[in-house]
Amino acid sequence: MPVTIEIPTAFRKFTDDAPKYSCSATTVAEALAALTRQFPGLGKHVRDDQGQIRQFLNVYLNEEDIRFLGGEACEVKDGDRVLLVPSIAGGSN
Repeated sequence: MPVTIEIPTAFRKFTDDAPKYSCSATTVAEALAALTRQFPGLGKHVRDDQGQIRQFLNVYLNEEDIRFLGGEACEVKDGDRVLLVPSIAGGSN
């Protein structure tokens, strides 16, 4: 069973409306690389110009923020879920 990346609605226009992407990977970084190779238009929304995960994109591994698991180098195993959650900014004046 592969690793599954759950695609937020806001990003699905870059994935041909696919809500999920499955791949083989050993780390979150590898999973994200596979995702952006498959859907190159998504790359600029996942990583900044320095190659870092964008500041306003939260990444979870099985509902745990990867920042508390060692970052994108944290290991994944078959059946794991990676969730991409863009932060929503805004408000009223």
